[in-house]
Amino acid sequence: MAPHGWIILDKPVGLGSTQAVGVVKRNLREAGYGKVKVGHGGTLDPLATGILPIALGEATKLCGRMLDASKEYAFTVQFGAETDTLDLEGKVIATSDVWPSLAEIEAVLPRFTGPIEQVPPAYSALMVDGERAYDLARKGEAVELKSRSVTIHELRLEAADAQSATLIAHVSKGTYIRSLARDIARALGTVGHVTMLRRLRAGPFALDSAISLDKLNEVGKGAPLENVLLPLEAGLVDIPALNLSPEQASMVRQGRVLTGLPQSDGLYWARAGNVPLALVELVAGDARVSRGFNLTDVAE
Repeated sequence: MAPHGWIILDKPVGLGSTQAVGVVKRNLREAGYGKVKVGHGGTLDPLATGILPIALGEATKLCGRMLDASKEYAFTVQFGAETDTLDLEGKVIATSDVWPSLAEIEAVLPRFTGPIEQVPPAYSALMVDGERAYDLARKGEAVELKSRSVTIHELRLEAADAQSATLIAHVSKGTYIRSLARDIARALGTVGHVTMLRRLRAGPFALDSAISLDKLNEVGKGAPLENVLLPLEAGLVDIPALNLSPEQASMVRQGRVLTGLPQSDGLYWARAGNVPLALVELVAGDARVSRGFNLTDVAE
């Protein structure tokens, strides 16, 4: 039976998000699953570690929701040098001998909490005139990116020493931590770059549900996939479930509108028993399918 659900990888340093998807595909192939649709729920830089949600089968229909979900990161800003990539990979383009105090760092954080404007890094995957910004930057071309509105839900100082600070940030989609680190350093009258970046949470997924690359590779050597696979509905815990009768379930499978429902307006995941059938948008008692799941082969 084709697998559907989530593998939450604790991505190691050096592995790109697309490479991680490739590792999952290889392991599934070696385990005898044949061709399985696989996607990821949010790019993580090769230098970053932590939560990378990887969707299998029908769960890939939820990758867009995962991209839109808020994320939480731990990151370390090294003061005194800014690089062109804003992380350890780049070359130093600015230096400063200003070292902010603990009190100064604490005092500046409220300025970066709530809705803010930030300019993404030149070394990013954003498109500029049909090309990736990082490709243009690597060619030595000047990359002008527009500022964008993002929301920093929470920002707190975890640790600091004479030359660096480690912070925890809970951020909206589209937030670049490297840009946040650059701007915090500049607001402190110095410059800085990211030396450590770890994603602690993506949407409903946290480190307690993540597996190592070694554990993932065991699947290709015969370990049961169930050991590492979370069900599709694990990606839906942030929205309420709508329990359907057999007749309603049949209508939803056919893409028909359910009427006269008592629930309040909003997004729900409709289920028959324990089987997710669809994402439905409920407005004024009417539920319309916005995304259907083809899981009828699962025992109900």
